[in-house]
Amino acid sequence: MALPVDQPARRLSHGSLMPVLGLGVWQMAAGTETEQAVEWALEAGYRHIDTATMYRNEQSVGAALRRSELPRSDVFVTTKLLPRHANAERELRKSLDKLKLDYVDLYLIHWPIPLLTTRCWRQLESLQERGLAREIGVSNFGSSLLESLRREGLATPAVNQVHYSVFHHRRQPVDYLREHEIVLEAYSPLERGRVDHPTIARIANDVDRTPAQVMLRWAIQHDAVVIPKSSRKERIESNTRVFDFELDDRQMEELDAVD
Repeated sequence: MALPVDQPARRLSHGSLMPVLGLGVWQMAAGTETEQAVEWALEAGYRHIDTATMYRNEQSVGAALRRSELPRSDVFVTTKLLPRHANAERELRKSLDKLKLDYVDLYLIHWPIPLLTTRCWRQLESLQERGLAREIGVSNFGSSLLESLRREGLATPAVNQVHYSVFHHRRQPVDYLREHEIVLEAYSPLERGRVDHPTIARIANDVDRTPAQVMLRWAIQHDAVVIPKSSRKERIESNTRVFDFELDDRQMEELDAVD
């Protein structure tokens, strides 16, 4: 994967490089809104797009990817399985058809259904073995469910995508992910635009950055991959400017305390 020089990536369990910054397209309308957002993101240097069957915009993501003319290997694409569906292969093939891709870089179980989780996970392992998904993971899983997979002797998920932000700094689950080398991926890292907390505003002023950039930088310094959602070009571009500054230990501790 060729990344813009300033963008770091996380190495996943099967060797894929996952860019630390991605664009989330949750709640974006299929068609113009999603296609423009993805196009603007790719033009701004993003190389990671996160969608899902439930979002109903995979086809629009695929259309924007094709128009970009970027090599397939240069863009990390995630989609997600609705776990109520019994046949993961059939659902992934539907997603691949909409995306017009031969594989996805990451396939996630969108949320846990305890009685179905083990069966779903075994199916994802099979999809990975056959090359339809380069990496497999989960979303919205707590450490107890992750531990149940481990006790079953199943493969460790490469990623757990969870709600994680300055306002949702859940230390125990994060420690579990780090201990078991599962990458933390943060959705809603900007809390849908909730950036007006006085501590965030003061630190943003101190480092001459926007509050949103400070919130993203905080998550990145906690080893998270971030997928902020925006369909506004200026915000998409602004969210890329998080790799040329660092928060010091005191600032990180103050932000940790916001939760």
